[in-house]
Amino acid sequence: MNSTADVAVIGGSGLYSLLDDAHEAQLDTPYGPPSDPITVGEVAGRRVAFLPRHGRDHRHPPHLIPYRANLWALRALGARQILAPCAVGGLRPDLGAGTFVLPDQLIDRTSGRERTYVDSGAVHVNFADPYCPAGRDTVRATAGATGLALIPTGTMVVVDGPRFSTRAESRWYAAAGGTVINMTGAPEAALARELALCYTTVALVTDLDAGVEGEHGVTQEEVFRVFKDNTELMRTLLLAAIANLPTERTCPCPNTLDGLHPGYALP
Repeated sequence: MNSTADVAVIGGSGLYSLLDDAHEAQLDTPYGPPSDPITVGEVAGRRVAFLPRHGRDHRHPPHLIPYRANLWALRALGARQILAPCAVGGLRPDLGAGTFVLPDQLIDRTSGRERTYVDSGAVHVNFADPYCPAGRDTVRATAGATGLALIPTGTMVVVDGPRFSTRAESRWYAAAGGTVINMTGAPEAALARELALCYTTVALVTDLDAGVEGEHGVTQEEVFRVFKDNTELMRTLLLAAIANLPTERTCPCPNTLDGLHPGYALP
């Protein structure tokens, strides 16, 4: 069986059931096992790896996801382009449930997570633009071609969770320039950059965050319901985007590590 892949999707359950001739790849890494066995198959002639971020049974809370193992394992399989769908809360009243957003910026408000592969040496990776420009262009064009309304830019605030925000926190994040809020986008994006991967997040708004409007706060039931209701749209977008991703990486991502400390090695 061919367990190599050039594209990977990190997300919720559902996509792996659509991969042609899919099989599971069991991997270990210097950082332990990934969240779940990785499913490898084919989409539109591309070898694709799928990894459930929280595990197939949703056993990993956001602050305990093995982010370093996940990205390392996908790269070890050969994946160099990552699509990372996620659920987010809207920090603006016009971003209601069911809105798709393509973030171009990130504010990391997490703490205590294993957030880097750098254990020694002066290794400082450029992270000014955290998402792959080619991947974002592909998703944006794909959404347009399929008729899916997509907000083409936005700043994603990432918090530890697993609790949702207070109203005051929510207003603070919005005042700082946040567009949407999430619990898993960091350090995932930064680790992908340290591995010179192309990483693109596609965000689905499942709720308005607590400080935006309304009398009730965010509930887990609401988040899960909206994500389930829009799963088919997300899968359609992802599968079409996989087919449209460039086969040659001409974006800046492959050259991220040029000139860095010679002791920093990749798998």
